[in-house]
Amino acid sequence: MDRRLFVSDLARYAALCAVVPNVWRVTSRPRFADDPFALGVASGDPTPTGGVLWTRLAPRPFEPDGGMEGTRVTVDWEVADDDGFTKVVQKGRATAAPELSFSVHIDVTGLLPDRWYFYRFRSGDAVSQVGRLRTTPTDGAVTPLAFAFASCQNWEQGLFTAYEHMANEELDLVAHLGDYIYEYAGNPRGVRMHHGLEIRTLDDYRRRYAQYKSDPLLQAAHRRCPWVVTWDDHEVDNNYAGLAGENNMESTEQMRARRAAAYQAWWEHQPVRVPRVQSWADLSITRTINWGALARFWVLDTRQYRDDQACGDGTKPFCDEARDPRRGLLGAAQESWLLDGLGRSRSRWQVLAQQVMMGPYDAAEGDEVRTSMDQWSGYPAARDRLLGEIAKRAPNRTVAITGDIHSNWVNELRSDFSRPDRPVVAAEFVGTSIASGGNGGPVPPARLADMKRENPHLKWFENRRGYVTCTVNRDTWRADYRSVPFVDKPGAPIATASSWRLEHGRAGITAL
Repeated sequence: MDRRLFVSDLARYAALCAVVPNVWRVTSRPRFADDPFALGVASGDPTPTGGVLWTRLAPRPFEPDGGMEGTRVTVDWEVADDDGFTKVVQKGRATAAPELSFSVHIDVTGLLPDRWYFYRFRSGDAVSQVGRLRTTPTDGAVTPLAFAFASCQNWEQGLFTAYEHMANEELDLVAHLGDYIYEYAGNPRGVRMHHGLEIRTLDDYRRRYAQYKSDPLLQAAHRRCPWVVTWDDHEVDNNYAGLAGENNMESTEQMRARRAAAYQAWWEHQPVRVPRVQSWADLSITRTINWGALARFWVLDTRQYRDDQACGDGTKPFCDEARDPRRGLLGAAQESWLLDGLGRSRSRWQVLAQQVMMGPYDAAEGDEVRTSMDQWSGYPAARDRLLGEIAKRAPNRTVAITGDIHSNWVNELRSDFSRPDRPVVAAEFVGTSIASGGNGGPVPPARLADMKRENPHLKWFENRRGYVTCTVNRDTWRADYRSVPFVDKPGAPIATASSWRLEHGRAGITAL
């Protein structure tokens, strides 16, 4: 470069920094008005040699930039064998920047497989709480797994008491299946209230995540073990499908901008490893997580690529649009990725970590059929195509874990639900919400009998809040439905409402 041009460029950069002093400056000795780690820490997407560590600096989470005033700061991180950090095995430094809401994602490598580690962050004089990271077993190991799955935590409809109990469970992993936040405007009649109006902009979504992340019980569950996270609809907009929002008056361009904001804020607040894309609106979150040779988790996205709901959405009788075999929830590329992968995978168990109920549910009596157009039931050709391929490639070693519906279900999945004589080829455990829907209540035995009569693949149903724990080994899978009786006040106890067992390679689900 010409010397005069070089000096001229330096002068321009100096002038810019004089006008906006924090644009380029990075400080390793920041001063914070309050605790910058108020939103907690988390780990996720574990591998045999590491995992992703997350935090976000936000000393005043609801102020612009989380109270960071635009200043880029260094954040030190450590991974140790012990919670006292006397044996640090990995450490490093990252920069927290305003463009990504001062979030920090550290993809740690170089750890030993099948081990527990402890991690923490430090910035200036502030030190975060300590979290736990577990590496997965080596690829060939058939090591038992204990994990939980959860979904649907509407801040306004209940306390996150279930997470208090989850944080006391002996778990290797947690899978969160979506509706981590809700986009609705604040309702003063709720158990507690959202800040602000319905969220639409990047700053809106960031503040809403900050509100949810401030919950100490959610933070405790994140510290306990690594999480594998996917999204559902409320991370963007209720029942959105691709670029079609709940409000049909929104244009494609408006929905694309909203989706970009929502997806970026989701990434900024989750311990995830996902590929870089040209636009946040096209962020891909489909991925696999292996637990040695025992289980492969297929993390699915049933929102971004789906066709719009048929028949006007809602619970409806079938219309011709719903029967169209070209319609789907996964999109062609994701469906091919999943089906090809199921055929190649040698894992003992295939786990579909996904959002909406796969087993059909007929809500009408007699010959009439009324079913949800938002669930797999509204896309019957795509559902039966998937189950038909599971019958060929991974029969009775495939388990769908599902959220969304705010109630507990146990479904046996047949290779083709258009023919009731088709064999059972997979199992579905549907977990209830953490808080969405409020307290819930008991299900009268007569109602459950009616539900089973119309839906013979349904084994059990319950309408309480909680989560599901799964204990998996080479030959068996046990699912325990953990329920709390109320979420409108603190102190709810936990109980196992029902337990179920699968045997590898054998059709059907057995009650324990």
